[in-house]
Amino acid sequence: MNLIRLNKYLAECGVDSRRGVEELITGGRVLINGEPPVSIAAKINRETDVVTVDGEKVKPLRNIYYLLNKPRGTICASKDLKGKPTVVDLINSKIRLFPVGRLDFNTTGALIITNDGQLAYFLLHPKFKVPRVYEVKLDKPLRIEDEQKLLQGITIEQKLGNFESVEFQSNNRRYLDVLAIEGRNHFIKNMFSSLGYIVTSLHRKSFAGFSVQNIALGQYRQMTPIEIKELYKKYGTKYSYNSNNVNKRDDNKYNEDDSENFDENYENFDK
Repeated sequence: MNLIRLNKYLAECGVDSRRGVEELITGGRVLINGEPPVSIAAKINRETDVVTVDGEKVKPLRNIYYLLNKPRGTICASKDLKGKPTVVDLINSKIRLFPVGRLDFNTTGALIITNDGQLAYFLLHPKFKVPRVYEVKLDKPLRIEDEQKLLQGITIEQKLGNFESVEFQSNNRRYLDVLAIEGRNHFIKNMFSSLGYIVTSLHRKSFAGFSVQNIALGQYRQMTPIEIKELYKKYGTKYSYNSNNVNKRDDNKYNEDDSENFDENYENFDK
């Protein structure tokens, strides 16, 4: 039988990330053949079972990926109930999409937009150690002793965190690039604030090796199947890449429930 765990199936269909679909299931919004699942790990037959979310049948989608250079003044969500502009609003697509992780309202830089919940889980989970490079401007020069502390590790929110590298853009030690492999909520800002610094400007130069150097703020490009395949290969994930599940072009149209906000929310990583 062609069985698959319910939470994995929903993520693969682009409904949300793994964590997001678990919340949908526990919230009673998911039914299997009209009945609530016994658990988030309940198995379904993808060929014969009918799965619905909020009464709408879930259909497997071909995955699509965009690399956006997020501008200031945008929310990392699929929709904002207060009407603020979101990063998904910037993408010209008929497919329901969500951002992989979050950047603050006024933080700029590399952000992947997709409908692939499995990829979102992979990129955001700390165990895969996916790199992020940030361009940071501080309110005052970073002292040498504090630079060493950032590299060796600082306890923030009862957990040790560190930067993999710190590089200065010039002789002015207020301007630097930092490499991190975790994306806890406000991680970059909290690391510096714990030592008495204020981050006055933050730009993510690259995410998972994908740079936005040649992409203007507010602009994006579609990522290729080869890039996604190499991404899985590069970071050694156990997850497999299925080329049959990747769109060559964004030319599919779906009946979407625009009232729902399927934004990536894996423990608020990457602020």
